[in-house]
Amino acid sequence: MRFDPPLQPARLIARYKRFLADVVTADGKTLTLHCANTGAMTGCATPGDTVWYSTATGAGRKYPQSWELTETAAGHFICVNTLRANALVKEALLAGSLPELAGYRHCRAEVKYGTESSRIDFQLQEENRANCYIEVKSVTLLHQGKGYFPDAVTTRGQKHLRELMSVVRDGHRAVLLFVVMHTGIEDVSPARHIDAAYAELLVQAQRSGVELLAYRATLSPAGMNLCEPIALVL
Repeated sequence: MRFDPPLQPARLIARYKRFLADVVTADGKTLTLHCANTGAMTGCATPGDTVWYSTATGAGRKYPQSWELTETAAGHFICVNTLRANALVKEALLAGSLPELAGYRHCRAEVKYGTESSRIDFQLQEENRANCYIEVKSVTLLHQGKGYFPDAVTTRGQKHLRELMSVVRDGHRAVLLFVVMHTGIEDVSPARHIDAAYAELLVQAQRSGVELLAYRATLSPAGMNLCEPIALVL
């Protein structure tokens, strides 16, 4: 995935109201960015860090600039735009570059499923094969040198795990794919210190047959892509 037009750098002043962030551009102007990440963004929004933003080419947006990456003082890149994780996975699925998920001819996004009014990120289909349901989670929390998910209590994430377990009971494949969007993260674990219920459900899901995958993304102001599997430590 290439950024076109190229991302522009700025210095972060503050993130506020969940969806907005004020920055100072390279030419000294104050600019308000749209922030697509509604999570806690722990460690991703430190005032003074460099942010990289995109500019929408279409008209009609109140805030045409979007916060895409954070470049930390330690030199790590973090993708804070959570929409990019699904876009990377779709790109990789269509290219057949995820071996564990290859061999399906049809790929559908945002398909309604389950008993709790959910939508699965991707459903893969192939004749004479069980359907494959894929839930994507973006991982950006770095704590004491380790990567964790989630970064806040997530009842929605707990619901997704229950739905995936029900998919397995119905005879289909269910996959939870962690996309690591922080270049400083070397492995991923459930954040028991933040959401113990999610961590326990994750272990239960794996024991029930839900497949757990984690892939690292390369990140730069030029672009990003899924590059390699990363260790998942339960």
